This record gives sequence, C-alpha cells and structure tokens, in this order.
Amino acid sequence: MATNSQRTHQRSSQPTNQPTNQPTDQPTDQPVDQRSGRRTPQRADTVFVGGKVFTGTGPAPIEAAVAVADGRILAVADAATVRSLVDADTEVVDLAGGLLVPGFQDAHVHPAVAGVQMLGCDLSEGHSIEEYLAVVAAYAEAHPGTGWIRGGGWSMDVFPGGTPTRSMLDAVLRDRPVLLTNRDGHGAWVNTRALQLAGVDATTTDPVDGRIEREADGTPAGTLQEGAVELVARHVPLATPDEAHAGLLAAQEHLFSLGVTSWQDAMIGAFPGNPDNYDVYLRAAREGSLRARVVGALWWDRERGLEQIPDLEERRRTGRVGRFDATSVKIMQDGIAENFTAGLLEPYLDACGCATGNSGLSFIDPQVLTEAVSRLDRAGFQLHFHALGDRAVREVLDALAEAREANGANDNRHHLAHLQLVHPDDVERFAELGAAANIQALWAAHEPQMDELTIPFLGPERAALQYPFGDLQRAGTRLVAGSDWSVSSPNPLWGIHVAVNRSVPDEAPDSPEPFEPMPPFFPEQALTLAQALTAYTAGSAWVNHLDEVTGTVEVGKYADLVVLDRDPFAHPPLEIADTRVLRTYIDGEPVFTASDRPASD
Repeated sequence: MATNSQRTHQRSSQPTNQPTNQPTDQPTDQPVDQRSGRRTPQRADTVFVGGKVFTGTGPAPIEAAVAVADGRILAVADAATVRSLVDADTEVVDLAGGLLVPGFQDAHVHPAVAGVQMLGCDLSEGHSIEEYLAVVAAYAEAHPGTGWIRGGGWSMDVFPGGTPTRSMLDAVLRDRPVLLTNRDGHGAWVNTRALQLAGVDATTTDPVDGRIEREADGTPAGTLQEGAVELVARHVPLATPDEAHAGLLAAQEHLFSLGVTSWQDAMIGAFPGNPDNYDVYLRAAREGSLRARVVGALWWDRERGLEQIPDLEERRRTGRVGRFDATSVKIMQDGIAENFTAGLLEPYLDACGCATGNSGLSFIDPQVLTEAVSRLDRAGFQLHFHALGDRAVREVLDALAEAREANGANDNRHHLAHLQLVHPDDVERFAELGAAANIQALWAAHEPQMDELTIPFLGPERAALQYPFGDLQRAGTRLVAGSDWSVSSPNPLWGIHVAVNRSVPDEAPDSPEPFEPMPPFFPEQALTLAQALTAYTAGSAWVNHLDEVTGTVEVGKYADLVVLDRDPFAHPPLEIADTRVLRTYIDGEPVFTASDRPASD
C-alpha cells in the first residue's frame, strides 16, 4: 500500500476551516474559458494516453486521451489534441491498453474502525476456526503487555450456527480477556475471562436490542448479538487517539490502493469498543493528512430521542473541516438476517420450515422514526439508513413519505443501505420519493452463509427477493454503491464483479477454500458493467453531494482518477475481478502507484 509520486509537486497540507469539496479559483495569469468562467492552463501537468476512458457520462468507454492541469481535468479529447498540451515538465502516463475511470467512491464504509482492526488482532484474512485461533495466539504472544485482546473480522459461516464459543478461545487464551467483533459488526466473540470481568453470567438478562447466545444451562456461550455486545465492550479500553488516527490513515492508504478516492463513513460517533471517530477525522482533516473527500454520517443514538437533534446540528456546524463534511445522519433501523434481527414483514422460519414468533427488530419505534426523519430532513440533513429487512425498508420509506408530505421536496439526497429484502410493492417507491438505493453488491451472491444461515429461515419465496438491484434500476432508482468494509472487502472491482455476475470472485476473501463455483444468485437482478461502475462513481458522487466536481471524467472536474490495468468491457464478465488498480490520483496527484505486485485485498 505504499504511495509513490513521480513528481515533486504535492497538494498543500495546510489546514483550513473551509470545505475543500467545492471548486476553487484558478491562478489569474491564465486565460479564462468564456463558457465556464474558469482559468484554462495552456499546458498539462499530466496526460493519459494509450487506452480508453470511461467518462461516466455514457454506457461504454470512449477512445480518448485526458489532460490534467492544476488538479483539474483540462481536456478529454483525441490523442493529438492532448499531446499538444505536453511540454518538458508534463508527466505522460501510458495506459498501455488499460482503462482510465473516475475515482471510485464508497458510499457506505467504516475506515476508521477497519483501520484500527487492521492494526490490532485482525482475523479478516482467515476463514477457518484454526486460522482464527492461530491469529489470536500469535497476537497475544506478540503483545504480552496488553491486557484486553481486541480485534475482529471473523465470518459467521465458519462456525456451526454462526456462533463461536468461549471454549474455543479459552483453549488458546484463558488468562487474558478477549473481545473480537464479527465481520458484519453485529456480534462479538468473547472468552470466559472477558465474561467474568464484565460480570455477564447465566443470571444476566438479554438487553432489549440484543441477545446473549447461551449454553443449555443459561451460561453465556461466547457469542453476543447486537446490543448485548455492549455488556462486555464497555469494559474494554478504547483505542487511544493516536491509535485511532493511525488506523484511519492506514485505512486511507488501503482504500487508495483499490482506487477509492472519496467515501461516506457510515458511522461517525462512539459505539461499542471504538472511540468517537468524529475527533479522529477532525484531526486528520485539520492537519491535511486526510486526502480523500469524506462525508461523515453522524450516528443516531437509539437510546436517545428527538432531544439529540440540536447536538447533531452542533456537530455538523463544527464538523466541516478541510476534506471532511459531517452533513449526514446515520439511522440503523434493524439488524441482520443471519442472527434473526433484520426487521421482516413476516416471521422467520425455524429449522423445520415453520413460522416462529420472531420477526426481527425495529431499533427505532416507527412513530419516533417518522418524527425524527421529518425533523432532520427539515433541518437539512441527509439521512443514511441501515435498512436490511423488508419491514425496515418499508418503515424507512413510510417515514420519508411523511417527511416529503410535511417538508416538500428538497436536495438532501437520502439513501437506504443494504436492502437485502425489499417487498415488490416498495420497489417503485424509491424513485417516487427520490431515495437512492445504497447497494453492497459483494453480498448478492450464493455463498455457504446463504444456505446455512439465511435461506432456510426466510423460505424460498422471500429468498428470491434478495438484493433486487435489477428491479430497482428498472424502476428508475438511483443506485449508489458501497462496501461496508470492514464487514466485507472494500475492493470496488470485486463488488462490481458480483453486481454483474451475481457470483463471488474465486479469489474473494469470503470464498470457501477450495473454491467451488456456485450458480448465479437470481441473475435477473444483475446489473450491466456500466450500471455497476456508474453506481460506484457518479452515483456515489451524487449521494455525497460531490457530483458537480467529481464522479465523471469531464473538463473542469477534479482530477480524481484511477488507472486500471485492462479494459474490463473488452473481457468476459467473469474476469472483471481480475482487473487491478495501477494508479490512483486525487487532484491530479498520485496517491497510489502499484509496485510489481498488484494491490489486492
């Protein structure tokens, strides 16, 4: 993930209290473009030739070259025109048959959390109980002075029923407490010592927003679901400010290596096991080490009510620094299907296929949700929802409809993330309400977790409604795309691969070993390559209110660009995931250059 630069000129790192996501005036010693009013340089700092360009304004790449000057796109034209802007100081980048695309923008990601995990006890590279335990043992040995062992990244489908046990961890670490969050962030794995220090035992009742998995006699088994994580997490020392800052910068470098130049952090605030990442971003923004353009989604505390809105408004006021804009609010309406907390219109089934009494959770009462959404919308906030089950999706859409009725239309650009189940009656409501579908495409594939933890408990009829990207696209919904990293890989090209093929790349970290190809997962919901790529570029730029300055390759926009090693449009769809990022640019400056070994997750 090293960053290389072939030119000495770098973007200024001086802090500023003004948002830098907007266009700035060009130097006054250059002629003015009469149409745009911008100063137009007569020479290029960098030109890209020898390949095609996916501009994001059409359905396919075009034959063109691109010139960049003063951090902006100067020309998108034929090679001869672009070469006329070259002088002795211009860097000429030969695409060598590759493809130039707009910088990817991740519309739902958790880099501050993922970075701390990367630097801690990180299980994300493993995919077996033995591998996980080996990582824990090695980390504990390498950090003998650490009290609590904290980390995460384990996958539910590795364990029977998706629930690891305390005895597994006790076998490798009995005398020191361990808390490891799972890959989706909705549960944690703890050992006996952690439960003892937290005072969690057979007499501890489940919180209203979570569940303690238990042994036959009621003793906690070692897996904590949703709000139950906090029973132990409140006893775990948080990452220090320096550790959290280092984690954010490590995550940024990793995202740059995958071509991600902007993102929306989907959880800005304090939550179990993590420090308040609001201050982490402000520090990086003020010092100029935050190079990406970032929108922060301020966390809606479901333990509080409408009285927190003034606090959110104050955070927004003070949270617009440098390249960080805390202008969104994140509301988590339900949980996830794998632990039966996603909110469903009809109950989950049991292992025998019979209806249970459980329809999942609504973390926020629908009446409170409706009032909160209307007031936040009126206050000018964008709303970023976690809505995974069909009932949660409907509750959110109903609340947005009430807000539209009360406040009228506006440009707040609300969006619903995850959308594992959307009732057919609700598909067309997205476009009607101007709500974007924030898709995590890497999940829309038939994996073991689907067969073991999801499909049997939904039943075949509901299972067929999962991840209806194609239906949403056909209904005129604006699609934006994110990864939910550290839940899953942040590699946009892998997400695009699944969106197009509805199957997992054979090299993806969540793939079983050895890889066994599965049939496409409801292929009628597949997107075209152009649709998926647009969701990850222009779509996410729109939801981040950056579409006027990024998201497409057009003259005058910031030169946030990515060089791919091939044109995936010219290769079979099943080879999309083989595409590699060679270079990533922000404001025309390289922030990542691949070494001889291509970047991978």
